[in-house]
Parts: sequence; C-alpha cells; structure tokens
Amino acid sequence: MTRSAGIDVGGTKFLGVILDDNGDVLVEKRRATPTGADTLIGELVDFARELGEFDTLGVGVPGLVTRSGVLRAAPNLAGAYELAVGPTMSDAFGLAVAVDNDATCAALAEWQHGAARGFDDVVLVTLGTGIGGGVVMGGRLQRGANGFAGEIGHMVVKPDGPACPCGRRGCWERFASGRGLQMLAGGRRGEDVVEGARSGDRELLEVIDQFAHWVALGLVNLTNVLDPSCIVLGGGLTAAQDLFLPPIAREFSALLYSPEHRPHPTLNFAQLGERAGAIGAALLPSSQH
Repeated sequence: MTRSAGIDVGGTKFLGVILDDNGDVLVEKRRATPTGADTLIGELVDFARELGEFDTLGVGVPGLVTRSGVLRAAPNLAGAYELAVGPTMSDAFGLAVAVDNDATCAALAEWQHGAARGFDDVVLVTLGTGIGGGVVMGGRLQRGANGFAGEIGHMVVKPDGPACPCGRRGCWERFASGRGLQMLAGGRRGEDVVEGARSGDRELLEVIDQFAHWVALGLVNLTNVLDPSCIVLGGGLTAAQDLFLPPIAREFSALLYSPEHRPHPTLNFAQLGERAGAIGAALLPSSQH
C-alpha cells in the first residue's frame, strides 16, 4: 500500500493527512502556523516527520507557487516571499516533494474525491478570508505557464473599490469573501449575519442578497471565460448552503451572457471540508506525472 502524505498550510494552522491507495485518510494531524515566514519551511519539515512514514509528499501553500515549488508571494502570509519550499523539503526527505497553491490542491481533491467527481471541466472557488481558485479543464488540472493559474480572487470587479492586501483596489475578494460579507454587514461577523437572516432580519437578508450579487458576478466572469460544466463553492458558505445558494443562482442567471441559450454549470458546494487542501496536496505527486 502506498502512503501518500499531504500538508495544507493555512493562515492559522497546518493540517496534514496520510492517505491510502483508495484516498481514505489514515492519519490526520494539526499544528499552528508559525508567525514568521523565516521558520515556515523548517516547521513544515518537522510537521511532515510527525505524520509518520510516507512514500510521497505534497504541500499546498497560499499564494503564487512556481512549477518548481518556490513560493513567490503570499499576501496573507506575512513576509512569505521567494521561499524555496519544494526544493528545500525535497532535499530534507530525499524525494521529490510536490508543492502547489492551496486552492489548486483543494480543486484536485474535490474533482477526484468530492463535489466535482464525474466532471471534466471544473472551477473551484474557495470563499474564505480571501478567495482562492483551482481549475480543471478537459480532465486535467490547469496550472498555467508559470504555475500561477487560479488567482481568481484578484480579478478587479470595482476599480475604485476598497484596497486589497495584494496592493490593488476593488478585487473580487474584497466583496465576495468572508471579509467581504463582514464589510457589507457593517462589521458584523458572518455567523451573526447568518443567524440574523435565519431569524428573518430583513436588513441582513438584504445583505445576503448583496453578497450573492458579488459572488455571482465573479462566477459569471469565470463562466464566460472558461465555460465550466461544474462550479464548486468552498469555504464558510458551506455551513449555510440553503441560505446562500438560491440568491447566488438567481443572480448568476441574471448576469450570465445569453443565459437562455446555453447550459448553465452545475453549482455544487464542496464536500471535503477543511481537509480538502491536505487531501489534494497528498494527491499532487500522482497528478504531476
């Protein structure tokens, strides 16, 4: 049996798994993400050893990751620039460690074992603190010329909009992420917005409609460019699918180019939860063959 290890680097924690040949999770561990980028790779090496024995290893990290596994920039990991994650970890373990963007890893996992099984043309959209994405086209995971494909949260949807950590203004993730929902709700937490909307608060129901518009706007842009058969939505929204899906689907149909003359992509919510990135990271080595 092959033991495939995967680590997902989040803003607050590492989540690591080991999978068997069927994709079932044999081991799962966590550790707090270090506050300084200078210790990130060393802590990843230690954490991988804690997982136990493995035959292959993959790592998902947020930001721009080259095909050789170098993290060029990560807006939400302070000081994380030009980190040779893949080469350094490969030297430490004496095997080729695969490194990719965390949302690309999640897309791989949902495509092979989750909400996008059976589809060949898929876009995964993770609506978390920011927005990440992964793309499968023609039954192949897409990485782009440099490995940077899927940075969909930084599509500009309002040029004079609020500043983004990436240094630009009006990025999609300023409006359609967890932080975006909080902004639209005047600073209230997403959990409070959901709870209030469920109790019939008219103002918060209107906030959810506004949020759904911004989510749908980005999904329509992606659909017009990529023509996916399935869009998978991940992140905090999965806990309130019944509340968010109807207005997102309604706004999507209203904004899509020629909606009455084309099949609409299936809108699914992610199934693998917080494990998706780590599971996808474990699948990376076999996907790169």
